[in-house]
Parts: sequence; C-alpha cells; structure tokens
Amino acid sequence: MGVIKHTINHSHNEMSAKHADHDHRHHHRQMIEDFRRRFWVSLLLTLPILILSPMLQTLLGVEQLLSFYGDRYLLLIFSTVIYLYGGAPFLKGFWHEINAKTPGMMTLIAVAISTAYFYSAVVTLGLPGKIFFWELATLIDLMLFGHWIEMKSVVGASRALEQLAALLPDTAHKIMHDRSQVEVKVADLKPGDRIMVKPGEKIPSDGIVFSGESSVNQAMLTGESKPVPKRAKDSVIGGTINGEGALSIQVQKTGKDSFLSQVISLVEQAQENKSKTQNLANRAAVWLTVIALSGGAITFFAWSVFSSQDIAFSLERTVTVMVITCPHALGLAIPLVVAVSTALAARNGLMISNRTAFEMARDLQAIVFDKTGTLTKGEFGIADVISLDDHLDKTTILKLAASIEKNSEHPIAKSIAQTSNAFFQVESFKAIPGKGAEGHIDQNLVQVVSPGYLQDKGIGFQSSGIEQAFESGKTVVFVLVDGVLKGAVVLADLIREESLQSIKQLQQMGIQCMMLTGDNRQVAKAVALEIGLDDYFAEVLPQEKAQKIKEIQSRGLTVAMVGDGVNDAPALAQADVGVAIGAGTEVAIESADIILVRNDPRDVLSIIRLARKTYAKMIQNLWWAAGYNILAIPLAAGVLYSAGILLSPAIGAILMSMSTVVVAVNAQLLKYDE
Repeated sequence: MGVIKHTINHSHNEMSAKHADHDHRHHHRQMIEDFRRRFWVSLLLTLPILILSPMLQTLLGVEQLLSFYGDRYLLLIFSTVIYLYGGAPFLKGFWHEINAKTPGMMTLIAVAISTAYFYSAVVTLGLPGKIFFWELATLIDLMLFGHWIEMKSVVGASRALEQLAALLPDTAHKIMHDRSQVEVKVADLKPGDRIMVKPGEKIPSDGIVFSGESSVNQAMLTGESKPVPKRAKDSVIGGTINGEGALSIQVQKTGKDSFLSQVISLVEQAQENKSKTQNLANRAAVWLTVIALSGGAITFFAWSVFSSQDIAFSLERTVTVMVITCPHALGLAIPLVVAVSTALAARNGLMISNRTAFEMARDLQAIVFDKTGTLTKGEFGIADVISLDDHLDKTTILKLAASIEKNSEHPIAKSIAQTSNAFFQVESFKAIPGKGAEGHIDQNLVQVVSPGYLQDKGIGFQSSGIEQAFESGKTVVFVLVDGVLKGAVVLADLIREESLQSIKQLQQMGIQCMMLTGDNRQVAKAVALEIGLDDYFAEVLPQEKAQKIKEIQSRGLTVAMVGDGVNDAPALAQADVGVAIGAGTEVAIESADIILVRNDPRDVLSIIRLARKTYAKMIQNLWWAAGYNILAIPLAAGVLYSAGILLSPAIGAILMSMSTVVVAVNAQLLKYDE
C-alpha cells in the first residue's frame, strides 16, 4: 500500500510540476507580448511628443511653424498616457521592490521617469523651468524595448529544453503477445513492453535491443557526429533516430525515469541554480542601487547649492545619474551566460546539475579517474597471442582457442570467442570445472586452460611474453593440443584509446591525472604506466574511495572524480567536482555534479574548456555592465560640464541600453567560441 500511495503521489506531483512549468512558460510569453505591445504603443505616442517638445522645436528652428495655443497641455496629455501606460511595468516593479525591501533596477527606473514626469507637469502648469517630456518618452521607450529584447533572449536561450522535449514521438508500435503490432501512445508504454522501431523513426523510450541490427543517430543528445551501431542487448535512448534497420526493443524506462526526462530536469535545475558568480552580480547590483540613489541625491544637492545653475539643470543631472546607474545590463550579465552555456553543454552531451561545481572545473588541479569502465572498456579483450610452436602461427592459436570457448558460458571464454569470425568444428566438448574447457578438433584433443591446470599437470614453459603478462596483472589462458603446450592467449581490460588522448591533453593543461581502483596493484600499475598517469591508488575498497579523495584534497588541490559505478558515489560526492561518465548508474548520477552522456573520457576536457570559456564570458559581461556604470556616473553627474561634455537623460538611456545589448550579444557569442 505504501508503494502504491507513493507512486500515486509521485505521479500527481509530476503532473502538477508539468502543469506549473506550462503555466510558467505561458506567463513568460504573455509578459514578452505585453512589453512588445507597450513598446510599440509608446513609440507611436512619442512621435507627437517629439513634435510638440519646445526644446526640439527650438533646436530645429521650427518653433514658429509647430507651436500653437494649448500645445503644452496637449503635450502633457500625451506624456501622461505614455507615463501611465508605458511606465506601468516599472511603477509596479517599484512597488514590489519597496514592499520586499529590496530596491533595485525597477526602483531606479520608476524614480527617473516619475521625477521627469511630475517636474515637467508642474512646469507645464505654471512653474518656471524646462520641460522633460521628450526625455521621459524616449526613456520609457528604450526601457520597454530593452526589457522586451532581454526577455526574448532569455527565453531563446532556454529553447533547448523545448527541443529536447520534442524529440520523443507521440506514438509507438507495440508488439503484442501474438506478434501483431498495435499503435499506442508513448505515454501508455510500460517497462517490459516490446516495441518495433522502423527505419527512420524516432525511438519512443529507453530500452534494450531485443532483435535486429541498425545504426542510431544520437547526435541531439550526445553530440556524436556518427550514427552508433546497435544490435541485440545494446541499450538505446528514447528520442534518438533509428537508421537503416528495424529494431525490436524491450522498454526499460519511461516518463520521468527516462534518460531524456532526466536531461531536461538537469538542464532546468542548472538554469535555475544560482552560481557564485551570479551571487556576485546580485551583490554588485545592490551596491549600484545604493550608489544610484545616493549619487542622484548628491548630484542634485551639489548643483543646487554650489553652482549658479537653475533647479531644472540640477534635476536633469539627477535624472541622468538615475538612468546611467541603473543595473539593467548587470542583471542580465550572468543569467544569459548561464542559460547559453547550459544549453550548449546539453547539446554536447554534458549535463550540468550543479552550477557552482561546474564553475570550479575551470580551476581543477587534479582529476581522479575510476579504472574499470572509465579509463578502460570494462570488458576483457585480447591483449596478445603467443605461439610456442613454430608450426602454429598466432592466428591459428587464437582460432583454436575461440573454437573451444565458443561453447562455454564463462565471461573470459565469451571474450575469446567474440574475437573470431571463423571456427573449427568441435566435437565432444566438455568443461573442465574451474580450469577451462576441452574438445576434439580434427581428432586432436584441444584444451584451453588456466595457469592452475598447468601447475596441476606439472607443465612448464619458457616465454618472456607470458612472464610479462603475469607481471602486469593480465589474464593468461593456455592452449594445449594432445597435452602439449602450443601457445597462450593474453587478455586484459582494454584501455580506451580516448583515455590516452584525454590524459595527455589534461597533463598539457597542467592538471595531474590519477587513477582509483579496487583492482590489484599489478593491474593498476600496468594501466597507469601504459596511460602515463601521474599517480594511482590500487586495491581501494568502495568505502575507502572517498577517503582517498580527501587525502588528495589535503595536498591543497582542487579535485575532480570521474566514475561510473555505485562504488564511486561516495568519492563523486566528496570531490570538488563529481563527474559520472557514460550516464553511469542512478546512484552515481545522484552523487555527481556533471553527467557525461558518452563513455568518453575526452568529454572531461570539454567540461574544463567550456567552464573556462563560460567564466571568461561572465567576467567580460560583469565588466561591460558594472564597469560601464563606474565610468558613466561621473559624466552623468556633470563633472566634465566645464569641458562641454554633458549627458542628457535620453543619451544616458541610449548608452545604458547599448551596454545591455553588448552583454546579450556577448553571451550568445559563447556558442561560437572555439
């Protein structure tokens, strides 16, 4: 009952989450449409305001042509409409910020437009001074346009989620008990169901190939440029595209448990997760808010008390300071980079679940790899074939061994059998318990046996190749014909070619590469020497792995752990950056900060490079946003007035918006950095 209740509640929560997510996106689109509409309406209202503005009429020498009785009151009416309609989002935002006691960007905009409007309205009604209605209108236009563009940019950067969600087809061909096929909704599939995927179709769910051979395009999820061959017992991912052959697939995971759903969840979490750099930007924004308000007050006081300028000039300087100091671009500087980098990572098979850890990846000093399944393939392969008979070459030795082992269920036997496409006919096959197997080939007794069998029979050998294989911890099986030792097959957990490439490049970047394994010291040493690792730890029990990571961290190093198994989970959690490779196990994924879709150690390099590029973009954007404010505030206050340099509120708004556009464009350029 408890399990059923949990399942029902979980399903309800999932539906609620989806509904909430849909509402959130719908609300976001409504806000974008609202800013777009307000911008165009305000822009149209700005045209008569510009035509009726006394300052512009005088500047263009058309005052006599365009001025008429009551024109200032008409100007006030147009300006009132644009202030109330166009300025409404900023006035509402100001009210929310004040209630929350967190003054920020909306506060600055609201103060700026309100100061310009109310002062100009009073002047229109009789108070001597200058009218700032055209500055008010252009300021509102630019702010509305900036918000509209920014919100479109943020939504655009998040479209990767919608693209991922659209990967799954709506229906699937379910194979019934009588082998007939029925078209069903993908949402109705359950683990254990069998489905048929025809050539060119999208794979509806995660599963295992039951029968058939084909190649599958996984580029959208893993970034792999070439289709991946698939045959019986290979796993497939829902949303990928089947190639030339039909595949019968047994469903393993559906809905929230599917790989695609986990990817979408990870991307959403990463986009919502505030990083250390984001917090830095928020603190900077708060300080700029304080500077804007105090700077505006000081500017007004200084020009009013210590200069001969009128109140209108002092107010103009104050308004300009308010506009120029607005942390508009600063608020956009980090979120856009985060959104772009997260989507970029997802498209390349790098799933970021912890933004802070991802940022730390740029400063990694040591990376500790698990051996089996990470640096190695995690399966036995032929490392060498040794012939001890001049009349039998290596190919024949291997063919003899494969022919006998073809009939065995032992993992080592299967590894040998898989290496050959041609076999001798074997008769009278039987297993030798704990020692190997034997059978007759061309009436000769052929035995494939372990070193223990040779010891029991007192059979010796002299071969430096075999001795070296034992010393390096490799597995050796011997081939005997009619009781005479003819050769040996050396097996090992084969090292990935990608491991050699990635370790070399990481070391060139100044990063120490180490290995952590529960395997014996001989095997670990051999792998470490072959790959060229800086250090290795062998015969480490699962519960000891996290302690080893602590020891490395105690050297003062920032450490990443790369693993794929349940026994790696504590070490992944302990490391500064935990990386689960090849999607790993669910436990490993839960403990990791970054998940690599592919079983490719080279993707660790991609993490570091992307982390460094992302951080560089963040810093660049912070300088564009905050640095711009630092330089512009004195100009806005009028410190170079004596030199003839004076910024009006409208020019201040233009410069501020330019800073915002530069920040947005710079974030998008992350996609094109090589």
